[in-house]
Amino acid sequence: MLLDKQTALITGAGRGIGRALAERFAREGARVAVADLDKASTSETVARICSAGGNAIALHMDVTDEASVEAGVQSVVDRWGRLDVAIANAGVQHIDPIHKLAYADWQRVLDVHLNGAFLLTRAALQHMYESRSGTILFMGSVHSLEASPLKSPYVAAKHALLGLCRAVAREGAEYGVRSNIICPGYVRTPLVEQQIPQQAIELGISEAAVVSDVMLRNTVDGQFTSLEDVAELAAQLAAFPSAALTGQSVVVSHGWHMQ
Repeated sequence: MLLDKQTALITGAGRGIGRALAERFAREGARVAVADLDKASTSETVARICSAGGNAIALHMDVTDEASVEAGVQSVVDRWGRLDVAIANAGVQHIDPIHKLAYADWQRVLDVHLNGAFLLTRAALQHMYESRSGTILFMGSVHSLEASPLKSPYVAAKHALLGLCRAVAREGAEYGVRSNIICPGYVRTPLVEQQIPQQAIELGISEAAVVSDVMLRNTVDGQFTSLEDVAELAAQLAAFPSAALTGQSVVVSHGWHMQ
């Protein structure tokens, strides 16, 4: 197994991409801390992992709250003695053109994606530096590398995560810590499903046109990126054996944005 006896903490793991990562990491032998603001979905993810023979615990965590993040990370180390992988995956979305965007909505998106990732990273590094090993993974997006309309706070936050990832790679190298950012295309999660009718209204087109002409227009095959695609990449990045692969943005998008 790729991650046998490793300990991983994944934020936003109650559903969507985070749940897929948690389940994949558990199948690869990792002990998984499932962190989410939604207690019910967190418990459901843990139950799914444990019923399949995996090892997981639930963490009720608000990634925008410094004390919540610090306590959650410490509880994982107290329980399992170490933290090998931390994945900053928690996210929200808001659809609006910039000239109509409320400052509170801008702040909320950046607080969850960027500030939440910083808080998790800082707390995790304190333990990883002591053990002189570890991996930080950030859930970016193709929007870490290019922009789309109506998503300015999301695009700004995802671009900033790319910079944070690279800074962690530079600073963490002497302590044996690697950092990479996963940049998926559109994955048909509840977050994306919610965007389809919102964008249809804003753009004045049908929901089908949002999917074909906006979301999947620049892919090579008109396909959504799957949860399994993202989970496969995350597992491989977490298991990579050296700093030959660090500070990198890895795009998994059916050809949307080729680097």
